[in-house]
Amino acid sequence: MSPMERSDRVRRAVVAVTVLAAVVAALFGSGLLGGTSIQDAAGGAFAANATVLSPAGFAFTIWSVIYLGLVLYALWQMVPAQAAKPLHRAVGYGVAASALLNAVWIACVQAWRIAESFVIIVILLGVLLVTFVRVCRRPRRGTVAEIVLVDGMIGLYLGWVTVAAAANLAAWLADIGISAWSVAPGVPGTFTLIGAGLIAVFTAWRGGRWAPAVATSWGLVWVAVGRWSLQPAAPVVAATAVVLVAVVLAVTAWRFRARTRTAALESSAALEV
Repeated sequence: MSPMERSDRVRRAVVAVTVLAAVVAALFGSGLLGGTSIQDAAGGAFAANATVLSPAGFAFTIWSVIYLGLVLYALWQMVPAQAAKPLHRAVGYGVAASALLNAVWIACVQAWRIAESFVIIVILLGVLLVTFVRVCRRPRRGTVAEIVLVDGMIGLYLGWVTVAAAANLAAWLADIGISAWSVAPGVPGTFTLIGAGLIAVFTAWRGGRWAPAVATSWGLVWVAVGRWSLQPAAPVVAATAVVLVAVVLAVTAWRFRARTRTAALESSAALEV
């Protein structure tokens, strides 16, 4: 076995083990394996009515799609024919790191370590951004599996964590007694949400891919729903979230159209040659 083949085998095993750990942690964090559900853990710091950036409860159903994508990717990259693919070499360890960090984040919340959970989710966001940039370096064209399990899964993961990181910051600061994060009008929360929106705009500009835009918009919409329908009511935060959804989707559409047009021109030039 060559060193490269050995490296591929190790990478594939690491991805599989870390994704399994993430799934087990998620089941524990949901309460199915004896843990406390995330929304009830840490004294309810992540509940839908905890801060001005808390998404309404239904927002978290996106995790089911993300975990499904992680599991399917872990299984797919174990197929022998996929072992040496450059795509997996580029993103495999990023996926593994994100899965491990996800498990650690759940452990922090279960242990009431909210400050540590924020540090972990910021690192997770950084890992996903780097992995997403690597995805964007390859041509848009690819197999259905690549589009769904790499572009789609990593994009959804990144888009959701972008919003979740902002909510995590609010949960931490509210937990240590900074009331501006847990009562209206939530001005600091509004600026934090704008910061998350700028990250989403960068993602949209860099990739022109719909998955991160959809996931970010999903999170922002449920932040808006929560702040319009639940306490603490924060209409300014809700309105900001809606505006950011429109901006992120518009930038994504513009970049998607531009990149699609460029790809079509390159294909036409190649055919002429």
